[in-house]
Amino acid sequence: MSDCIFCKIARGDVPAQIVHQDGQVTAFRDVNPQAPVHLLVIPNQHVGSAAELGPGNGPLLAAMLVVANRMAEGEGVAGTGYRLVLNVGADAGQSVPHLHLHLLGGRPLAWPPG
Repeated sequence: MSDCIFCKIARGDVPAQIVHQDGQVTAFRDVNPQAPVHLLVIPNQHVGSAAELGPGNGPLLAAMLVVANRMAEGEGVAGTGYRLVLNVGADAGQSVPHLHLHLLGGRPLAWPPG
């Protein structure tokens, strides 16, 4: 999708603080962090949200989770705990219509969220 901000980040057309990129997944720092560690993990291909995923998307989701777990290790939050969040739709807080996984950590996180 040519006008999607996350697609542009994955292509390198828009600058971002990228911490990981491979053939399937890009991870970068959120511009409006909600925790000391707040990364977004996105598929390089455009997927609007988790609601669009089906059985064939298992490898993509696994790749996103593997990267998120590696990033948690690299950011020093794996030992103390971190949260992975997928928001679907405006009421859940999804502000960019491109599938993205939030990795949050570095402080105690309250429950329930929101």
